[in-house]
Amino acid sequence: MRKIAVPLACLALAAAAVAAAPSGSATQPVAAPEPAYYSLKLPAGTTVAGLVREGYDIGHGHGSRPVLVATPDEVSKLRDRGIEAGRIGEVYQPLDRAAADAAGTTFYGGYHTTIGHEEHNAAVAAAHPDLVKLYDIGDSWKKTKGQGGHDIQALCISKLVAGDCAVSSTGKKPKFVLYAQIHARELSTGELAYRWIDLLVSSYGKDPAITSLVDTRELWVVPIGNPDGVDVVSASPSRPVMQRKNVNNSAGGCPAADAGVDLNRNSNFQWDPQQGGPCDETYPGAKAVSEPETIAAQGLLDKLFRDTKAGVGDPAAADTTGVFVTLHSFGNDILAPYGYTNTAAPNRAALVALGKKMGAFNGYPVSTGDGGVGYFAPGSTDDWLYGTRGVPSYTFEVGAASGTCGGFFPAYSCMDSTFWPKNKAAFLYAAKAAAAPYGTLP
Repeated sequence: MRKIAVPLACLALAAAAVAAAPSGSATQPVAAPEPAYYSLKLPAGTTVAGLVREGYDIGHGHGSRPVLVATPDEVSKLRDRGIEAGRIGEVYQPLDRAAADAAGTTFYGGYHTTIGHEEHNAAVAAAHPDLVKLYDIGDSWKKTKGQGGHDIQALCISKLVAGDCAVSSTGKKPKFVLYAQIHARELSTGELAYRWIDLLVSSYGKDPAITSLVDTRELWVVPIGNPDGVDVVSASPSRPVMQRKNVNNSAGGCPAADAGVDLNRNSNFQWDPQQGGPCDETYPGAKAVSEPETIAAQGLLDKLFRDTKAGVGDPAAADTTGVFVTLHSFGNDILAPYGYTNTAAPNRAALVALGKKMGAFNGYPVSTGDGGVGYFAPGSTDDWLYGTRGVPSYTFEVGAASGTCGGFFPAYSCMDSTFWPKNKAAFLYAAKAAAAPYGTLP
């Protein structure tokens, strides 16, 4: 990312210089200030969209003031323009355990690396062949270029009988899809997917409600939608790198830390080239569906769900099945279609109603459009699936804007104390609702 990468690099260089300086040296380098979260109040004529196009990192702001991630120097420049910026929290939290394990499977006190997720996926599939199918649904950008990289993996969890968990829309069981860590730095999201997988396989045959769910649904999970980006984030285990995008550097002209495409702006539904340039956090790519990670996501969802809309502007059929949830952070929100416009989606009332039922479990309010702060998301995954297939599709924005359990890098202990307890029941409800999402499920 353009705005934060240089200070973080300076921190690393300063630390190395201090270690190399002779004992008693009179000159000691001063580490660059770390970024923090700031709540913004914009004067007339200044918009969130404009600041994003300038390269500022607006984290989230639905239901509240926009939240900026910035260094003190950047904030000073904004204040010179009449923008109010109040510091609300630190980016990094104290570690209560080792930053990383020796095997390279965890970082930042317990969050799983891409390798950690891959090992977990393989272990779960091997241990539960009657419940789990593991798929390679596509390649990361680096893998397509022969630069290492990863497969993008999906698991389907169900009590398997003939025809179950095929990559097609012909299966008899309704489908719930949980898609995580499209934005690499949003650590809690992949971890929630990891725990959801474990809950389903470990509870089968023990918990009657979950056993019934696994018997009657196809529960699809993509724990890491942006594996190359997660590699960048986890390369600094105690101070994760703020990589949001994938690592596609083909556009050129950007420092390495700023390159990449925002995978949640890259779908071919309402794709908007004005979202930002190649160095910006919301860069939508040179064209719609330009990225292999987007091809993987749309390719899977396109095969799993039939189109139940007569046209993009029409409502979905009443007998539509399936629910899709993509996990992001932060904001403690549920975002329902559409996110690219404040114009109501054809099924807005029903989408909001289902969102509120999920929100009754995690305490998140439901928003549509820009949430009142001018932060639209054209080309997003959930808008694409609802807009082209009619499947109820949601973004869960996990965590507050600041505090120990806030921001992009919450303390790992928050998984046990907050994120998993809040969202477990919401996921279970979403999976149950997949049988009749536009129906009257209590």
